[in-house]
Amino acid sequence: SSGINAEWPLRPGKEEGGKFVELPGATHGNVVVRFPPEASGYLHIGHAKAALLNQYYQQTFEGKFVMRFDDTNPAKENVEFEKIILEDIALLNIKYDKFSFTSNYFPDMLKYAEEMIRKGLAYVDDTDAATMKDEREKRTESANRSNSVAVNLQKWQDMVAGTDYGRTCCLRAKIDMQSDNGCLRDPTIYRCKNEAHPRTGTKYKVYPTYDFACPIVDSVEGVTHALRTTEYHDRDVQYYWFIDQLGIRRPCIWDFARLNLTHTVLSKRKLAWFVEQGLVSGWDDPRFPTVRGVMRRGMTVEAFKQFVILQGSAKSVVQMSWDKIWTINKKIIDPIAPRFTGLAKQGLVPVTVTGVSDHSKNCAKHPKNTEVGEKEVHYGSKVLLEGEDAAALTPGQMVTMINWGNMVVDHIATSGQ
Repeated sequence: SSGINAEWPLRPGKEEGGKFVELPGATHGNVVVRFPPEASGYLHIGHAKAALLNQYYQQTFEGKFVMRFDDTNPAKENVEFEKIILEDIALLNIKYDKFSFTSNYFPDMLKYAEEMIRKGLAYVDDTDAATMKDEREKRTESANRSNSVAVNLQKWQDMVAGTDYGRTCCLRAKIDMQSDNGCLRDPTIYRCKNEAHPRTGTKYKVYPTYDFACPIVDSVEGVTHALRTTEYHDRDVQYYWFIDQLGIRRPCIWDFARLNLTHTVLSKRKLAWFVEQGLVSGWDDPRFPTVRGVMRRGMTVEAFKQFVILQGSAKSVVQMSWDKIWTINKKIIDPIAPRFTGLAKQGLVPVTVTGVSDHSKNCAKHPKNTEVGEKEVHYGSKVLLEGEDAAALTPGQMVTMINWGNMVVDHIATSGQ
């Protein structure tokens, strides 16, 4: 990291970038936002936008930032990735006020699930996955949808105990199988999995889905504004259905456009394939769109922030070019980046300089910024030029060598190569 850590402007002007939408109902000192990644991979630049956007509103309203790991799926949760993600958050200079895991609330969610069964708002379904998918597409009700509360509670106990039969079942919310919104066609809210969880071990045999857990934990943790990308928009009605049926506090959802970069893969599954195939040096390969990759390539946190400002928090989806973010980055690092000289090893051409004795002296690392410091520059009668530069020289030509001064080309000897 370059050490650049400017605060967000409280209200970016039109010349600074995109539109930052005022959060509905937001009041100074009372805004609570959250960033809830799944610990199944490194953070990429799309995650960085979401995290920084939450930070923007937290700082603008002097509110609170909740860092939460969504660990509802034991198969995908990886403790090593948790550590890496927290390091990435630190790299982005994001400081959170509260840290939690969704699994902290597993006992509460079990109670809410049973409450929904008793209210006739959820039922246990042993329909196989393929048939269930087909029925949802055709808006056909499951044969188990009309089961009594008593039957559902018995089947639920099988799920909770992780019996052979229980593992064939899932718990579904009873919403509306005729809805045009597929997310409301009795979504699964609990699955039975005899898998150890990194945090709770083998204590539980059932695990909530993200769609069921998210609104509950947002409400319980005091989140006032849940910022989500527009791809979740169809799930917003479902989110509020759970909140209202359980009678818990209602956070406000605000959708924003996800980050789309031209010619860039942001799928964690696809990025993992590159790593597994050995096509890159790792998740921090400078060609990768991960936070570590782009920062290893020279990206600054300030450039990330200005890039987010450029897009704002509007919902319209646009394709962004990498040129844009690297141009922003160049403007930031150019005034402070020290200048050094390097040559490609192949094709070097020796040059004899007359009238120069071997010596060295200190020169500024930056021609326009003395605060960057000094470097030692060596002088002598023998220097090397890259072949491409040497080929451009002509006898009698005056050339300028950085930190040396002007020289006149006296003679060029060629070897025919």
